[in-house]
Amino acid sequence: MRKSAQFSVLTAFVAMAIVTVAHDAAAFTHVVAQGETLAQIGIKFYGTPRFETALVGANGLDAHGGSAIVAGQSLDIPAPSYQRVVQNETWAELARIHLGDAKRADVLARANGGVSWVQPSTGQEIGVPAVVAHIAADGETMWQLAQRYLGEQNAAWELDLYNGRKGDQKLARGDVVLIPLLEIKLTDEGKNAARLSAERACTQGGGQAYDVRRKTEANLPPLLADVRAGRYLEAMSKGNQMLGAGELPRPQLAVLYRAMVETYVALEAHALAVSACASWRANANPSETRLGPREVSPKIRAACGVK
Repeated sequence: MRKSAQFSVLTAFVAMAIVTVAHDAAAFTHVVAQGETLAQIGIKFYGTPRFETALVGANGLDAHGGSAIVAGQSLDIPAPSYQRVVQNETWAELARIHLGDAKRADVLARANGGVSWVQPSTGQEIGVPAVVAHIAADGETMWQLAQRYLGEQNAAWELDLYNGRKGDQKLARGDVVLIPLLEIKLTDEGKNAARLSAERACTQGGGQAYDVRRKTEANLPPLLADVRAGRYLEAMSKGNQMLGAGELPRPQLAVLYRAMVETYVALEAHALAVSACASWRANANPSETRLGPREVSPKIRAACGVK
């Protein structure tokens, strides 16, 4: 089957993990108060405004236009999660489960003060770093992203390694770059907010929802790789499994449905492509659903009702 034009996902998603230790939870939701800014939220939950960019990436905000937020808006707050190591678990296996790829074992080990060739101990409590996704703009470089998110241009090679990119590869508009935030730590107020969020989720039966989100986050990179490689039957199977696994947050749904649009178009399933495009637009930010003729194939534009 001839592969259609490749497309990058035009929204960001937050890496979420199941809560496994009571005293610290994973990503949680914060409702913006009147007059509150992203910098103030960063200070409140992280103790510094430096991680304002993490809030931007986690919520698909416009990093280049001031990132305006309004009172009453719900924001996802990236935070590390915690896991106790069970017998015979390795850094590679833990990285596959929590970071989506066994090759990220070194990142997980370093986040916990270790090295990937010395395995964690049974019962050891490890921290899983928060991960956000950045959508590349025209002209952006990995050096700029390393400076913006990690505070160090020379860390660009680490982002290349984490994303399976070669150092000489240029970013294209719309490319998704995953950013592991190894230095993010919650303040006492942040820990309390995360704990309350976890307790509320468990009370409302949300423990399963966290598990579904965690598994979806780990399975999204293989799905997107299938789409890029033209393995559309495999992508369709994986996508439908994830969509049927349980309730997902809108950023993850936007990623999934955008991938499914291209998949169904390639498989010439027009009705399904139309439905997937409608669901993509319903879950993505309006500014991220542009379908310009230079960026999108005529078949996808037709499925989305764009001439």
